[in-house]
Amino acid sequence: MSLTQELVRLIRAKPVSADDLEAASLFVLDTLACALAGRHTPQALALKQFVSHRGEAPAMQAFLFGGLAHIVEMDDLHRSSVTHPGTVVVPPALAKALETQASGRDFLTAVLQGYEACCRIGDSVGPAHYRVWHNTATCGPFGAAMASAYLMDLDEQQAVWALGNAGTQSAGLWQFLPDAAMSKHLHTARACEAGMTAAELALHGFTGPAHILEGEQGLYAGACPDPRPEAVTATPTAPWALGLTSMKPYPCCRHTHPAIDCALDIVAQAGGPLALADLAGAALTTYPAALDVCDRPLPETAYQAKFSLQHTVLQALTQGQIGFDSFDEAARAGLQAGQATVELAVGPDFATAYPGAWGAHLDVQTRDGQRWRAETDQALGDPAKPLDRAAVVAKARRLLALGAVDQAQGEALISACLDLLMPGSRLPRIHKLLMEGAEHDH
Repeated sequence: MSLTQELVRLIRAKPVSADDLEAASLFVLDTLACALAGRHTPQALALKQFVSHRGEAPAMQAFLFGGLAHIVEMDDLHRSSVTHPGTVVVPPALAKALETQASGRDFLTAVLQGYEACCRIGDSVGPAHYRVWHNTATCGPFGAAMASAYLMDLDEQQAVWALGNAGTQSAGLWQFLPDAAMSKHLHTARACEAGMTAAELALHGFTGPAHILEGEQGLYAGACPDPRPEAVTATPTAPWALGLTSMKPYPCCRHTHPAIDCALDIVAQAGGPLALADLAGAALTTYPAALDVCDRPLPETAYQAKFSLQHTVLQALTQGQIGFDSFDEAARAGLQAGQATVELAVGPDFATAYPGAWGAHLDVQTRDGQRWRAETDQALGDPAKPLDRAAVVAKARRLLALGAVDQAQGEALISACLDLLMPGSRLPRIHKLLMEGAEHDH
């Protein structure tokens, strides 16, 4: 039996509780609010113009919202797989649920199954994969395919074909970051489309490789120097991966969040933000992947600043918050003019704990001799420090306001997402509100 077949059986055997479905509705809201928050950005305008010429097929709608949801860097993150499952599962699940006239319960069940496939395969690709490949892009098609397979009622063989052809489309390289390109949003958009396409082809008898993961010419052989195949089917009775997924409170790379939490802890200890001119230096200790992705002392663009440990730490220390405007030209120029430095180092304990836990230690000194320290092994929004329902709704409102969504429409979207388990389908209402939001530009 192939790993893919084992995975399909494992996922389909997992019980689904009311609490699981309720949690899924919050992640749906979070993902869709993220999508509308980025709707007026240059990346969004390009994506919408592209889709407008490709028709209104469900796969193209998933492509659009998958790309939009990844723009403002507040989408969810599953730590051990280092994937953003919401962006690659919720849009295709919604598009396919609308097409199949699924109930809210079936839609949310598909979301749970999609997260599980994406995250379990993400757990298996190994840490070396992440240095070159963007895990959300390479593992995302599997999640999109699994969610689609459930809503299309594919049998086991068809689901294996769907995952096989999703995997053969796996792609997405980190080179967009040093080049300051928009490719990261293409990664999630294409993952949504690829997974849906693979599932639709399977329905029509189009076969896919059953051994796409572990085969001699499969994903592990081609892109994973240190794979962990056993992770695909490990702990089958564990909670759903969605329940182990983190939500972001800050609009920047999740690798910066433990450091931000430490900086804000120091601000609280000091009784308020620290003046940039008073800083003698700061030393941040964390895990290697954070440095691999976010060691960027002089970011030249807002997007690079979102991937800068140095910028985010200084911004949090001197402003006492991280907001949507914390990465713009004025914010970058103000910090760089101060010549303050943040030294980065790897901590062995943090390295060992990663990716199961994402931690950091921050040591700050001021010119008058004061010294402040803070440490965390969990970031705000992690399962151990979760955002509760009220915090998720408050975050959604901030995101919708950023996207200049009409307040009444925004509240209607929030209610529709939270009421998905109520009798009667909210999916057409959600779709209508999303399409109205995506189409109206400044």
